[in-house]
Amino acid sequence: MKYHITRTDVADSQIRSIILYVAEKFGTDVALQKLNALEQGILTLADNPNIGIKPRYLVLKRQGCQILILEKNLVFYKVNEGQKEAIIYTVIDQRQDYLNIIRSL
Repeated sequence: MKYHITRTDVADSQIRSIILYVAEKFGTDVALQKLNALEQGILTLADNPNIGIKPRYLVLKRQGCQILILEKNLVFYKVNEGQKEAIIYTVIDQRQDYLNIIRSL
């Protein structure tokens, strides 16, 4: 059974920021390719919601977070088995200090 993918407003905003940054630095075509790659990667959670890895930080493990690695981006999400849903909470560049970003959400 497929899982429903839900993105928070924060995740949508972060994806938008990533795409705008890529468009500014590398052009519209590259930005559209990046958006497509992010969307396709996130949609894989519908068929296999446990494809992500467990975070190394205990605070994130306790919250039940998983991380989907998409090239240079990390997608933080939780799976709600009862609702058959994968909830995307944040999408960030892996070179950022993601623990502090997550704590501030």
